[in-house]
Formats: sequence, C-alpha cells, structure tokens
Amino acid sequence: MDLDMLNMFVIAGGTLAIPILAFVASFLLWPSALIRIYYWYWRRALGMQVRYANYDDYQFCYSYRGRPGYRPSILMLHGFSAHKDMWLSIVKFLPKNLHLVCVDMPGHEGTTRSDLDDYSIIGQAKRIHQFVECIKLNRKPFHLVGTSMGGNVAGVYAAQYPEDICSLTLICPAGLPSTTDSKFIKQLRELQESKRIDRIPLIPSTPEEMADMLKLCSYVRFKVPQQILQGLVDVRIPHNEFYRKLFLEIVDEKSRHSLHENMSKIKAPTQVIWGKQDQVLDVSGASVLASAIPDCHVYILENCGHSVVVERPRKTANLILEFLALLHSIDNNKKQA
Repeated sequence: MDLDMLNMFVIAGGTLAIPILAFVASFLLWPSALIRIYYWYWRRALGMQVRYANYDDYQFCYSYRGRPGYRPSILMLHGFSAHKDMWLSIVKFLPKNLHLVCVDMPGHEGTTRSDLDDYSIIGQAKRIHQFVECIKLNRKPFHLVGTSMGGNVAGVYAAQYPEDICSLTLICPAGLPSTTDSKFIKQLRELQESKRIDRIPLIPSTPEEMADMLKLCSYVRFKVPQQILQGLVDVRIPHNEFYRKLFLEIVDEKSRHSLHENMSKIKAPTQVIWGKQDQVLDVSGASVLASAIPDCHVYILENCGHSVVVERPRKTANLILEFLALLHSIDNNKKQA
C-alpha cells in the first residue's frame, strides 16, 4: 500500500472517528447535552417550530406545527416539572395538517419564571389565557389538552373561559379528591409525618431517585441506562428549588382540589383518559369527573400508569382524533337536522 493510499484511509478513519468519539464523549461526560440534542432532533423531524410570545414583560415559549384551519386548533398543557417537548411522542401520531401548539407552562423551560408570579392553578390558568390571547388562538374555539398538573389547569381554564374552547381532553388530571390513596399520596403523608417534605418523590436529585420516579410514574418498566438517568437529573437539578416551591403551591388548599371545585362549570364536551395502574393520581378520579360533567367520555387504559403520554402515545393520539371526529360528526348532524 503506497503512502497516498495510507493517508486516505487515515483521513477517512479520522473523519468517521470524530463524530463517533463526540457521541461517546457526550454520552459519558455530558449526557444532559445529549438529551437536549435528542429533543432538538425530534422537534425538527416532526416539523415543530419554537417561537416566543410576549404579554407585557412576560415571555411564553411554545412550539407549533401547522396553521389554523377548518378543524379546531389543539393546545397542549404539560404536567409538573415537564416541558413542551413531552408531547412529541403524541405529535408523532397526529396528522401534519392539524394546527398544534405546545406551550411551556408558567416558570417551566423557556417561559418566564418569577418569584412574584402566582403559581396556583387559578394563577396558571390566567397566564395560559394571556398566552392564548397573545397568539390569537381563540379567534375560533380550540381543543384543549392537559395532563396531570396541566390537566388541572386545563379543566379550570375550560370552566373559567368557556367561550375559548370547543372541547377538552384531560389525561390523568390533578385537582380531584380521591376515595383511594395512590402510592404517591401515601408517600407524601409518610414524608409529612416524618417532617421530610423536602424529599418529594417527583423531584429527584440523584440517578437512583430518578429511577424511582420513573417506576412511580410508569407501569411499563423502561430500561434506562445509568448515564441517561444522570443526564435527566443534571437537566432538572438547576430547577429543583423552583419545582419544590411550585409543588407546595399546587398541593396547598388553594389549588389542591381546583379541578373538583370547577368541574361543574365545564360545559364543553370532555374526554378523560386515565391509566388504570396510575400510582400518582388514582384512577377513581375519572368517575368523579364523569359524574359532574354532562358530556363526558371516559377511557381507562389497561397496563398503563400515570405517564400515559409516554407509555401509550399512539393510543392517546388515536383517542383524541376519534373524539374530535365524533364531535365533528355530531355538529354536522345538528346542522343537517
């Protein structure tokens, strides 16, 4: 082999080795960077664009795909300590011609975080209404989706601003009293009794605590490598002080049962999706909603926990689409009658 040929192989090998070594280094040394790249890649692959909207001096960060059309736009509200990208697993299974908007909830990710802000459920609903007005999403009624804490906010929003929405999907929503204590509620009571409320199971600060949180939130047992667990923790740790403050705010008497206190005011057709094996918020909450909301469609998913969006994304997307198609069919029948 002559020297030129040898140099060519060395250069080619080096060219291939650089991205491989960069990936390995990122995985071993900066797993949190790898997680951010992962979300960036999936946003790009799914056609989601990130934008900012301002209400006075308050900034909202959101992602969107598509444009408003004859079908209702869909606004998605994520849960406690999550962010807009948690919806990507569902976005993957929704038609590209649907207008989708996923917003970072108050204080989360790219949306303004202020010590002066009201993080109660009512306060968050008001902020989301400001966001809706900022981007003029309520020019025509839209479909609102919320999960967990976001479900609590979505339900209160539907009660407080009924003219804005045409329909509602609540996924394992918080804000309801339960006749059966979930595993999470039992853990909270034990922590309160031992005066260790700073050890909130939904606010991990080590890879081991992150693994425990994933087991608590999911029925499906995901095998997550230690380095990824570390990356997930690294991403969250700078925000843990805020998460503790927010958690204490939303479990306070002012917010704890906000959805329950407002559910009788919800007039829009409502869909409730709940994982039967939810260990965070007991599935009995679904029957509470069904008994209070006149036009309520309940779907209980077998072998599914609290993280419905992650565990059963295709099924959840299909249920939402079927619900919207049903409502569209009903509307057409009314017009023809």
